[in-house]
Amino acid sequence: MALVDRFGRLHDYLRISVTDRCNLRCVYCMPAEGMQFLEESAVMTDDEIVQVVEAGALLGIRKLRLTGGEPTVRRGLTRLVRRLAAVDGIDDIAMTTNGMTLRDQAQELFDAGVSRLNLSLDSMKAEPFQAITRFGDFARVWEGLEKAVEVGFSPIKLNVVLVGGFNEAEVLDFLRLTERLPLVVRFIEYMPIGQDAKSWRKRYVPLETVFETAKAAGIELVPGGAVTGNGPAQYYQIPGAPGQVGLIHPVSDHFCETCNRLRLTADGRLKPCLYWADEVTVRDCLGDPEKMRDLFYRALALKPEKHEMARAGEELESGLVPTLRVMSQIGG
Repeated sequence: MALVDRFGRLHDYLRISVTDRCNLRCVYCMPAEGMQFLEESAVMTDDEIVQVVEAGALLGIRKLRLTGGEPTVRRGLTRLVRRLAAVDGIDDIAMTTNGMTLRDQAQELFDAGVSRLNLSLDSMKAEPFQAITRFGDFARVWEGLEKAVEVGFSPIKLNVVLVGGFNEAEVLDFLRLTERLPLVVRFIEYMPIGQDAKSWRKRYVPLETVFETAKAAGIELVPGGAVTGNGPAQYYQIPGAPGQVGLIHPVSDHFCETCNRLRLTADGRLKPCLYWADEVTVRDCLGDPEKMRDLFYRALALKPEKHEMARAGEELESGLVPTLRVMSQIGG
């Protein structure tokens, strides 16, 4: 029986956080100090992750995305990818990375079965990049991006979270990048995940900024073509450009009605919605395929019709509780 929730949404996509650790400290993802990371014994093992994926594949899960934290800091990641790629029914594996170690790992990850790549790149200038990531090295990440293009990942999407006071002045630079390279630049609204409402609102930049910037520069944005694994983005293109521009606006214009994903956290929780606190633990079901199957349906039953990120900090009539986990603890 397919994974269809009570609102008629078919779920065929599982995002897997393979670690909560990261070699950066991006301002929208985790605090600079004071993070309590999981003990290694609390992180799901390869065997446990594969078992969850096998159960999901029997129910129609076809697409996987490996996230973190930063997935490339997990030891033996390539070995895990090979095992996931061998699961019957899984036909697409993607990964989201900050690119810090991509130059050295791109080829082996591609050979193991990762075909698509999302690279977080919130600035193309060294100083703002370091300010957003706190420890990031732009030159190193750019070398990783060049290596990923050389290896053959397709498509390669650049995730650009617009953060007020940090990178909104670079929108035009990113638009121009799509005229030079066959990349998909995706602008993403800053989300109130694990952030207090006051500081979040100060940094929030609506994606109308992208259209306003393009218009001011005399750039025409026309509807773009289909992009593999396009998910919630709306795609546009500068006529004649080899790349495309994607807009992901979870706050100003949520896309919940088309949501097709579940999330598996690094500590073994199946999470039906990024924003809300509801989640179910998988470890009690390991070793029992029937219980594992029922767990997926239990998670779906908890999934509400929509999130309410735009109302962060307000009292909600629904009684639902936003998650207290920061983005790196969920997997994005």
